[in-house]
Amino acid sequence: MLFKAPQVRAALAATLSLALLAGCGSRSDSAGGGSGGSKDDTGTRDGRTFLIKPGANATRDMVAAMVQAAPGDTIQFDCGYFELTSSLNLTDTEDVMVKGCGKDKTVLSFKHNNAPEGILGVNVHGLFIQDLTVLDTGGNGIELRGVDHASLRRVRAIWSSNGGRESPTPITAANVFENNARLLNVPCTSPATNPPGSPLGGSTSPDYTVSPKSGRYGIYPVSSENILVEDSESIGASDAGIYVGQTNNAIIRNSRAAFNVFGFEIENVRGGEYDTNLAECNTGGFLIYDLDGLRQYGDSSRMHGNTSRMNNTYNFTSGGFVGNVPAGSGMITLSYDRIDVFNNTFENNNTAGIIHASYELFPEGLGRPVENRIDWYTEGMHIWGNTFRENGNKLPVPGVADLINGDVARLLPVLIGLKNTAACLNPLNFEHCLGSGALGYRGAHIMWDGLLDTWSDCPYPLDANGNKVPADNRGKPLLGSEHPNPECHYNQYKFNPADKKRIVPDWWASCIDDDNVFEGRGARFANFHGLKGLELVIAAATVDPGNPGGLIGNVLTNLTATDLTQLASSYDIKPHQCVTAYGKNLEKLPPVVIAEFKRTGQFDPAPTEAETAKLCGAGKPGTVNFAAAGVNCPTLDQYQLFADAQDPRSAPNGRGTPFSLNSKLFSDYSVKYRQVFIPNGKTATYHDAKEGGAVTGANMTFDFPVGTIIAKTFTFADEAAGTEVPVETRLLIKRVNSKGNVRWMGLPYVWETVDGKRVAKLALGGGTAAVHWKTTDVDSGVTHTGSTPEYLIPHGNQCLSCHSREDGEPGSAPIGLKTRFLNKPYRPESNFVKSAPHAVTGHNQIAWWCSNGLLAGCPTDLGVDPATQIATKLERVPAFNKPGDAGFPAGSNEDIESRARAWLEVNCQHCHNVRGFAASTGMYLDSIRKVDSTYGICKRPTATGREGTDEGRRFHDINPGNLDDSILPFRIGPTATTPAARMPPLARSVVDEEGYALVNQWIRDVITVDETKYPGSSSCGEK
Repeated sequence: MLFKAPQVRAALAATLSLALLAGCGSRSDSAGGGSGGSKDDTGTRDGRTFLIKPGANATRDMVAAMVQAAPGDTIQFDCGYFELTSSLNLTDTEDVMVKGCGKDKTVLSFKHNNAPEGILGVNVHGLFIQDLTVLDTGGNGIELRGVDHASLRRVRAIWSSNGGRESPTPITAANVFENNARLLNVPCTSPATNPPGSPLGGSTSPDYTVSPKSGRYGIYPVSSENILVEDSESIGASDAGIYVGQTNNAIIRNSRAAFNVFGFEIENVRGGEYDTNLAECNTGGFLIYDLDGLRQYGDSSRMHGNTSRMNNTYNFTSGGFVGNVPAGSGMITLSYDRIDVFNNTFENNNTAGIIHASYELFPEGLGRPVENRIDWYTEGMHIWGNTFRENGNKLPVPGVADLINGDVARLLPVLIGLKNTAACLNPLNFEHCLGSGALGYRGAHIMWDGLLDTWSDCPYPLDANGNKVPADNRGKPLLGSEHPNPECHYNQYKFNPADKKRIVPDWWASCIDDDNVFEGRGARFANFHGLKGLELVIAAATVDPGNPGGLIGNVLTNLTATDLTQLASSYDIKPHQCVTAYGKNLEKLPPVVIAEFKRTGQFDPAPTEAETAKLCGAGKPGTVNFAAAGVNCPTLDQYQLFADAQDPRSAPNGRGTPFSLNSKLFSDYSVKYRQVFIPNGKTATYHDAKEGGAVTGANMTFDFPVGTIIAKTFTFADEAAGTEVPVETRLLIKRVNSKGNVRWMGLPYVWETVDGKRVAKLALGGGTAAVHWKTTDVDSGVTHTGSTPEYLIPHGNQCLSCHSREDGEPGSAPIGLKTRFLNKPYRPESNFVKSAPHAVTGHNQIAWWCSNGLLAGCPTDLGVDPATQIATKLERVPAFNKPGDAGFPAGSNEDIESRARAWLEVNCQHCHNVRGFAASTGMYLDSIRKVDSTYGICKRPTATGREGTDEGRRFHDINPGNLDDSILPFRIGPTATTPAARMPPLARSVVDEEGYALVNQWIRDVITVDETKYPGSSSCGEK
């Protein structure tokens, strides 16, 4: 036997607890609502309450609750400390609450969870999380993707001081509640301003020890809308504490972030609001910016009533954009239009209160975007009514490597210090420098890089069909990663067409009103003119990180008066006093409003046990029980799919038809049997990727009728023993509810032996199994031998992580049934087939489906080659491990590239597409698009983190010819062993040796620096 029943007990335990929990569920008559994020909008609590208590059964009970959570349900964690070995994953549901007793009373530790997230919500409409703490996740604390209407109230994400789950002094059940939960309530009195071992000292904090080993983000809503984060907190994130990205309508209010790299981030958000938050002891306090290569760019954020103080912790991240952030930054904006900053307090931030920068500040290959969709500049920033106190008075000193490498982002503090020092040597600035205490190596309260674009004759950008992309009401194109990369930056909306002069103050950098209060030392405002004079600084500098004064003196001694003029900052604030300079001020932005949550009605109540039993028992021998397609039958045989109910490898009943894919998703060397069961009298409808354009059509599958059941059985073969044992069968069933809304349901069934018979039982809770294999691949002929104790049987919600997309039908929609995957003659994937050959065997699958009433709307001429049975007039991807299958000479560059892209598409593209789970990464791996920055060429990662970048040693997703710098091969390879590093995150615990070798060969030997073939390939730079 390849596995034993005890090895899948974890898979079955959660399933067995479903009935118990359902029996304990209670009804609640309370209801809440609100608008604008101003009321306690908690949905409609008219469902069950699943009570989870601390102890050995907590994970089992949590999983059982989450896989059946329905509208109105509450998952209630009791008071106490929980050790959880699974993420709390809510997917494709609505109006669900997760709550505890309070963030100092209910602590969910994910230290031993073999998945990166603590709480993960995906494609949920109405998710309400409150009154709990998430502790020591391997990746993100609370992550929301594709969520519409969510409130996170009184929640905390925290990592144990000095390393999170790797901390030598972790937060545990024994100490978590001691001294009024002191370890959870971290003060900010004195941050560590330098890394451990620094000769400058200041490398420890009495409050908390930061570490790059902590998880990436604390609270992380992304690609969502209508998000409220309130009265919440993040401590210790190695990237951002509270981060809202690529989202529409987001409010972060009354919350705190401390000892993160960045405290708060608004990234590519349309309609964001920071309201009365506290950022302290972070590297940077607040960030409002746009990152390139993503699905949307942001506009319009309000920041008011906040306090940004003492954000001077050294930058302890090991990768990603925030690695560029200089310590001591109260607030940074970059490449984002229309920001109102008012009634805030910025104090004791060592570099500056506000840094207003642009991507022009970054050299090529060192952070400057390689695509032309993004506008590099922040314009329309309005600053009024703020208090600035003691900012910019202790600029951090760069390290030796920073000076040698000339990394401008990390050199920014010394650049500011040099330029401001040079400015104070100008007699015209003596009075200002003396009066404000700005003399010496200092920053300023407000810093601007002084960079703006000029009129460009670049034409208006077009979409994939040659039509103009949409624009906002000010004429700015609404570009995103689904659009082709324009050849140049279009910016004419910023200028008067008659005289080509900038429209002011609307498209001017910023307006700084006279009612801002500046207290203590430091220049009020400094324009440091970007990189002007930087070459002179590098040429004159002598590296001495222990003596910044000596460095400044050496530079200034070796610069001429002419050089000083080029180098010096300007303290002239008059161009930013807009009423005086331009006759009017910027219009103030309206508050962000979050509409009241309302259910969609797409989800029906669960059927009763009696209804389920009646439908599941309605089957007849030899006939598929389509009547049961609307319910979750307890055992697989009740659907009557196979001639032998004990063996899913036997012949399919009725019109059931086996199919196989050109390139197969890797799942720990399992061998798969796939069948589709379409109800009698119904047909699927043909589609291909050409429909909807080259990009949007990449996800296009056949359209199946309601009642369709798609089965995939995972077996493990031992050719030496002559055995092949089914471990699990997964079903995808297309259903329709009482309101006519369709939805695909994913159901996992685990095979076991009961009273001498093989039975597959419903296992919504998933689990793991110990398996081994000796199997020969039917395409490559390569024999693989191995074993794993951690073969994953996904729970019901994990199915949705891969199968759910914004542009697909709701639920676990099919992803493999695409024209280009099916264009081949059918033959089984296994060498152990237990039934007579099906009629489709040896025939082109699409042609056979079209001819036998399974598929309608087929092209009139498929161009099927009689010898190969390949439809030459239809799209196709090759078998990745069959040289020459792409139609190119075996081993040629074209052959290697086609096959490598086939492997990446089938293994990664279901998430890495513009509407998938990984849409926010900006890396899309369909085989249709160009291999450019959207495919990962010279693209820096968006949210990969320390582990995902090989401890910060890799800087680009794909670096042509450079495997050591490329993140992609690392993440699919043998050294990516942690949940936060390994890709794909599900479905595999070992490495696909053939796929890994092929992708390595492609990056190393085929991809070259060639802008014609691989756009963006020359922009990787030195790192």
